[in-house]
Amino acid sequence: MAAPDLQDISTKLDRLIAAIERLGPEPAVQPSFDEATCFVWSAEASRLQPVPHVNRVDLSLIKGVDHVRDILVANTERFARGLPANNILLWGARGMGKSSLVKAAHAAIGDDQLKLIEIHREDIDTLPKLLALLKSTSFRFILFCDDLSFDHDDTSYKSLKAALEGGVEGRPDNAIFYATSNRRHLLPRDMIDNERSTAINPGEAIEEKVSLSDRFGLWLGFHKCSQDDYLAMVDGYAQYHQLQLDAAELHAQALEWSTTRGGRSGRVAWQFVQDLAGRLGQTLRQP
Repeated sequence: MAAPDLQDISTKLDRLIAAIERLGPEPAVQPSFDEATCFVWSAEASRLQPVPHVNRVDLSLIKGVDHVRDILVANTERFARGLPANNILLWGARGMGKSSLVKAAHAAIGDDQLKLIEIHREDIDTLPKLLALLKSTSFRFILFCDDLSFDHDDTSYKSLKAALEGGVEGRPDNAIFYATSNRRHLLPRDMIDNERSTAINPGEAIEEKVSLSDRFGLWLGFHKCSQDDYLAMVDGYAQYHQLQLDAAELHAQALEWSTTRGGRSGRVAWQFVQDLAGRLGQTLRQP
């Protein structure tokens, strides 16, 4: 029997190793943080995509939430200066400027060393990988997840809990986590109630799930706005974008618009202003 060809075996082994390596995930790519102030985390590619033009409004245009605005800005300023700061959960009524406030506060700080990174809800389980990519840099990062919530069979909240405070290594000093949600506890109320009603020890049954919100040192609540706050939002947008319309007529149209939408909020005010600008044949200023 002929002796095996060692060179041929070696070639086949090299090809097998190369094929296995191609099946594995690509290594995370260290981005150039000087490219932009904001990035989006692409979990599939394990890289940060720079955002050249951020969709945000000026901080002065966010009305009716003065108290929580001041708390958020102060916490962000402390973090940017390297001082202790808290993770923040912004929760409450839809359309009241939760995500807009995070983006506006970041811009208002005006620090090139402070970066805003958006991570999508479905990529929360890759948060530890993102933190590992960031911790060795000299920049500071606000990790932002919009509309964060978890469903009945979703276990990715455990990754978030560990990344925020629960892991052995803990959250890096140069990263902080801001999230918005319509739910204060990030979980459906019926899920919490079901766990409470069927468990031998109701308190222990729900503790693991509800304790996720405890990882946020600050809870900032957003509530439905009054008519005065709504009209103040409309006035602010109209003045900022220099829309030429009599104040009484502006208010009358804005109130009619909110009636057709079934409620008042910052989002409704902005949608009205966009419609008004179109009807007036005017363009809107870019932030």
